[in-house]
Amino acid sequence: MRLIRPSAVLIALVGLVAAACGGTTTPPAPTASTQASAAAKTQKLVIGFTASQTGAQNVASKKQTEGIQLWVDDVTKAGGIKIANNTVLMPEIKFYDDESKTDRVQALYTKLINDDKVDFLLSPYSSSLVKSAAVVSEQNGKVMVTAGGADDATMELGFKYIFQVYTPASKYLTGAIDLMLKLDPTIKKVAIVNEKDAFSTSVVAAAKPYAEGKGLQVVVSEGYDSGATDFNPFINKIVAAAPDAIIGGGHFQDGTTFAKQLYEKKVNARFIALLVAPPEPTFSDVGDAAQYIVGPSQWETQVKYSEAGAKTLGIPYYGTTAENFTKAYTTKFNAPPSYHSAGGYAAGLMLQKALEEAQSTDQEKVRAAFDKLDLMTFFGHVKFSTDVKTHGKQIAHDMVYVQWLKDASGKLGTQIVWPLEAKSADAQIRK
Repeated sequence: MRLIRPSAVLIALVGLVAAACGGTTTPPAPTASTQASAAAKTQKLVIGFTASQTGAQNVASKKQTEGIQLWVDDVTKAGGIKIANNTVLMPEIKFYDDESKTDRVQALYTKLINDDKVDFLLSPYSSSLVKSAAVVSEQNGKVMVTAGGADDATMELGFKYIFQVYTPASKYLTGAIDLMLKLDPTIKKVAIVNEKDAFSTSVVAAAKPYAEGKGLQVVVSEGYDSGATDFNPFINKIVAAAPDAIIGGGHFQDGTTFAKQLYEKKVNARFIALLVAPPEPTFSDVGDAAQYIVGPSQWETQVKYSEAGAKTLGIPYYGTTAENFTKAYTTKFNAPPSYHSAGGYAAGLMLQKALEEAQSTDQEKVRAAFDKLDLMTFFGHVKFSTDVKTHGKQIAHDMVYVQWLKDASGKLGTQIVWPLEAKSADAQIRK
C-alpha cells in the first residue's frame, strides 16, 4: 500500500476548500503597468562637454552649463528617456574646465571620448572652442550638439555628426541693420569694430556687405584682438569718422568694456548694436552705459513660442514652455536665464528628442534622427541642414533683438524691439 504524505493531503484539502469558495490557486495576472515597471531596464546616459569655468568665456559658459543641468534635472524627474526594449536612459553629465582655451578643448574632448567613454557630446561655449571640439567629435564619429557656437565656417566643413542649435553668425547683425533703418532712415554712416575671432568675423563678414547693400557707408572697419581692454584707439577713429551708428563687438567681457568706454567718451552715435554682451542680464552692471544699446539674442524670456504657433507652421511642439523654463531656472539658480541658459537646455532637449525618435543610443541611428527633426520648442523653430557641405547647420531658428531701456520708474531692463511682430516695446534712438 502506497503511503500518502500528510503534506500532500493538506495541499489537496486547501485546493478543495479554495475551489468550494470560488477561489483559485492561480495568482492574479500582473497589469500592463506592473509588467512594464518590472521589465524596464535603467541605463546610464553619460553626456560629456567642457565648460569655461575660468577664462574669457566664463560668464556665458556658466549660464549655458546651468541650462544643461536644469535639463538633466527635468529629465530625471520625468523618469528618464524611454527607448526600445523597455530601456530607460537616465542622463548624467561629465565636464571639465577648458579655461577658454582651444588646446585644452581638444585634449579634454579626446579624454571624454577615450577615457570617460561618454555616450554623446554637447559643445563648449564660443565658436572657436566649438570648432576645436567638433574636429575631435567628428574624427571619433560621436554625435555632438552645439549650443554655444554660431560660426558659419565650422558648419560648412561637411561634418556629419555635428548639429547646431544657434542661428548662424551670418544672421546676427543683419536684423539689427533692418531695425536701425526702420527706426531712423536718415542714418547713412556706420562704424564696424569687432573682435578678431571666428564668430565675430563671421558676423561682420555678412553684416558689412548687407549694410552696403542698403546704401550705408561703412566709414570704419576695424578688428581687435581677443582679450582687449583698451578701446581708446578705436574710439578715436570712430569719433574722427563721425558715424551715425556703431555695430560689432565680440563676446561678453570685451563688449561690456567697449560699451562702457563709448559712454565715458560721450560718443554721439545714434544707434549702437553689439554682439553677445547686451542680452546677458549682468550687462546692466555698466549702469547708464547700457541704455539704448541693442543686442541680438537667440532667445529671451518674453518670447511666445507655443503649440498654437507650431500648428500654424505645420510642425510639432516639443518640451516645456518658455514660462515654465524661466520659472524653473530662476528657482534653481536664483537668477533669470539668458539666451545662453536657454541654449544649453535646448541642446539637451534636442538630444532627448533624437534619442526618442531613434529609439536607440546607436550613433548612426541618432544622427539620422537629428537629420529629420523639424519642430518648435520653447527656444523656437529648430531644423538642421542635410546638405553635404552644410550638414547640421541650423536653418530654421530666428534671432530676436533686445534694447536696454528704462521703465517709468527709471529702472533699466531689456525689451524685445525686433522683429516687430515679437516686440515687447518700441525701439528708441540713443540720446
